[in-house]
Amino acid sequence: MLSSVLASFRQPKAVTLRINVLRGGLEEIQKGLTQAGFRLSPLPWPGYAFELPPERKRALTESAFFSHGGIYIQNPSSLLAGEILAPRPGEEILDLCAAPGGKTSHLAMLMGNRGRIAAVEPVKDRYFRLRANLQRLGVTIAHCYRMDGRSVGRKTPERFDRVLIDAPCSSEARFRVGEPDSFAHWGLRKIRECAHKQKRLLLSGADALKPGGRLLYCTCSFAPEENEAVVDHVLRRQDRLRVIPIELPAAGARIQNGLDRWQGDRFDPQVRHAVRILPDRRFDGFFLCLMEKG
Repeated sequence: MLSSVLASFRQPKAVTLRINVLRGGLEEIQKGLTQAGFRLSPLPWPGYAFELPPERKRALTESAFFSHGGIYIQNPSSLLAGEILAPRPGEEILDLCAAPGGKTSHLAMLMGNRGRIAAVEPVKDRYFRLRANLQRLGVTIAHCYRMDGRSVGRKTPERFDRVLIDAPCSSEARFRVGEPDSFAHWGLRKIRECAHKQKRLLLSGADALKPGGRLLYCTCSFAPEENEAVVDHVLRRQDRLRVIPIELPAAGARIQNGLDRWQGDRFDPQVRHAVRILPDRRFDGFFLCLMEKG
């Protein structure tokens, strides 16, 4: 299994797109792409996602479908986040690490643009990119806030029906052989810095969550220090949280359960309910943990 994960760092990734039904009908946009010469291969799941060969990515990003918001390039691992959190129309959602807006816009699409999403991003250029993407994709229910997500829970206690935390991480799942920039900033110090921030973000998100609400924590890191250890840290400080087993759709992903120990430390047994997506030619590596507040 390790060899296949390492091989994924050398493989060119298929280009996966999500048809954005906030900008038109699914069949209408799909037909337009086909007529424009894009040979779409439907994914096993979900029904609005398709893939193309890697060499077609540039043509896709230069097409009117991309510039007008009819499509969004999004890896299926990322699509799992929105489907697992499962927001409902009319709910109030917090996206605590929202830029560049792919998951935020996906949540809005799943909600049919009904309800409210608070989209938080502290970094100036990423904040404006978030706003531009949401406008291009036809999202009308998102309100963007340029602020540190670690303070949100204190300012809006128990307000949100659902919370998404796609936490800043060391991005190990995005390493690519032949692309030194993809791992230039990685290191054990980077992992420790990310884990410190992630714990505070997750505590903030838990504080902002309503009783009975659900929170999804995810990263694109393999490091247990950024995944299971972060969840374990918060479970020991938030006794009202419990981990919910994740029922993955028939997506074709290779998965593992969360680790129950790492480097001599034992984690809360609930952490085993988390899911690790193993990378391949289609899926990025991803960690997902769904929690509910009592």
